[in-house]
Amino acid sequence: MTYQIKAFENGIRVVHQEVNSTRLVHCGFILDIGSRDETEEQVGLAHFWEHMAFKGTQKRKAFHILNRLDSVGGELNAYTTKEKICFYATVLQEHWNKAADLLCDITFNSTFPPKQIEKERQVILEEMAMYRDSPDDALQDEFDSLLFPNHSLGYNILGTEDSVRSFTQQHFINFIAKHMDTSRIVVSVVGNISFKKALNRLTPLLSNIPTSRSSLMRTPSLTYTPQSNTFNKEITQANCALGKPAFSIDDPRRFKLHLLNNILGGPSMNSRLNMALREKHGLVYSIESVYQAFTDTGFIGIYYGTEEKAAEKARKIVLKEIHRICTKKLGSMQLHMGKEQAIGQMAMAEENYAGLMLVYGKTLLDKGKIERLEDIFSSIRSATAEELMELANEIYDVDKFSFLTYLPK
Repeated sequence: MTYQIKAFENGIRVVHQEVNSTRLVHCGFILDIGSRDETEEQVGLAHFWEHMAFKGTQKRKAFHILNRLDSVGGELNAYTTKEKICFYATVLQEHWNKAADLLCDITFNSTFPPKQIEKERQVILEEMAMYRDSPDDALQDEFDSLLFPNHSLGYNILGTEDSVRSFTQQHFINFIAKHMDTSRIVVSVVGNISFKKALNRLTPLLSNIPTSRSSLMRTPSLTYTPQSNTFNKEITQANCALGKPAFSIDDPRRFKLHLLNNILGGPSMNSRLNMALREKHGLVYSIESVYQAFTDTGFIGIYYGTEEKAAEKARKIVLKEIHRICTKKLGSMQLHMGKEQAIGQMAMAEENYAGLMLVYGKTLLDKGKIERLEDIFSSIRSATAEELMELANEIYDVDKFSFLTYLPK
């Protein structure tokens, strides 16, 4: 399958891939703006904007926005991350024009009605309460602040109660005016629609968007020192996190780290951490090891929950597995299986066309190009056991790890 790219004079780019084996079209407007672009007083504003995009534009009220695609069996959604805001939709191909028009409208023409701000403020406060009641989510959010102290990457995407209560219509208008940059916007389309037909609708919509540029520069977090914190919470399990900063998306070793992380504690049931903690000792229901790359940094983190009385034993087993991957070279069969597993997972992910659409948009923004899957596979296949052990000793240096634990009161 091949993709095509079109750039407009204002800097907005369209990336498209036609897929004839589906009746659906997936489309997303991906903006290179996220929670890390907020000041300390603005924390939570990008996420609030994502919510408010559905609450009114210059030509639509909230009811018309929410009903526009739902009424024809489509889906409209959005998300905010540390570095991106995305508005996206999935519709039958015959309703493509409706989806493109609506997504463009909510991205560029939101009016942030004050009455709707008051309603949505309460919705977000309820969302924050829901996450606080979910210790694994709360743990991951708080762990970010250990890895990126006094930096916007460590802020909670949802914000704080005080910040969410403080936002007015003018806050949104000012934030967008400062951050909107048409050269940092990608419209991604994957589905049963030709490039020509996609552009027939997108060209009149996008070419009329005024050119805007932002001088905002992202700066990396440079103040990391390992920390170990324990808190008592109203929970029934001990919830634990450990990890440290790691490679950015521009580091050529990131695919090898993805492979190493996958072997240690990736999503498969046969990961070393899952086999040791769940299958052998029955200490956890789930354990995950993640590698998250940003434009100028990244991190690795290991998260799990266990009985309070088993917390120390579980930690020792986790550290033992980390020590093993740092000191014992992978055998040829282990290495081969690890590579095939990582490649297979990526290949399956490409079959998820909604996910592929989002990956295309994010990658084009971050890298300026779409990385060929075969090139990624080649990087993974080229990894040697010696390289991975050297990488493990650099990344999984436990002396530089931070630890965060929630214990039941």
